[in-house]
Amino acid sequence: MQIEPTALPGLLLITPRRHGDARGFFAESWSRARMAEHGIDIDFVQDNHSLSASAGTVRGLHFQAPPHAQAKLVRCGRGALRDVAVDIRRGSPSYGRWVAVELSFENARQLLVPAGFAHGFVTLRPDTEIVYKCSDYYAPETEGAIRWDDPEIGIDWGLPEGSAPVISDKDAAAPRLSEIDSPFAHEG
Repeated sequence: MQIEPTALPGLLLITPRRHGDARGFFAESWSRARMAEHGIDIDFVQDNHSLSASAGTVRGLHFQAPPHAQAKLVRCGRGALRDVAVDIRRGSPSYGRWVAVELSFENARQLLVPAGFAHGFVTLRPDTEIVYKCSDYYAPETEGAIRWDDPEIGIDWGLPEGSAPVISDKDAAAPRLSEIDSPFAHEG
């Protein structure tokens, strides 16, 4: 298993090894013991699976506030997506900065998104599935969102020039980062 840091502290790119032959492949996508060897100690309690029928579907940017803040381990089950995480920890040197990585069935990469980051993605192919582990249960009373196209954050979603994303009304109406009181504080 390959673990690489990203430009944002705590946000990790994880690539499991695939063992393949003529039948296909086998991969260990999560191992508590292997992660602990790398100092990652997260108790995942819920798995989520989402399908987006159209390429260009944007979901996010979402987070859950304490006491139900979630770390997420995100991977692509089918298709391809551009996965985005934004640091929303008050006082963090990287507050408001973002990282985007392509996750696909073919590249097997996963993004470990710690609590204190807003998360979202855009699908790059039709019928894309995203599968992710969460470190706390869904708690609607603590959910929050930041506008996907907040100009102060300036995320490059990789959408073709002039194309409109497929987005929910709820995500389109989310506030900008400057309009929320982030429930997360930088520790360190």
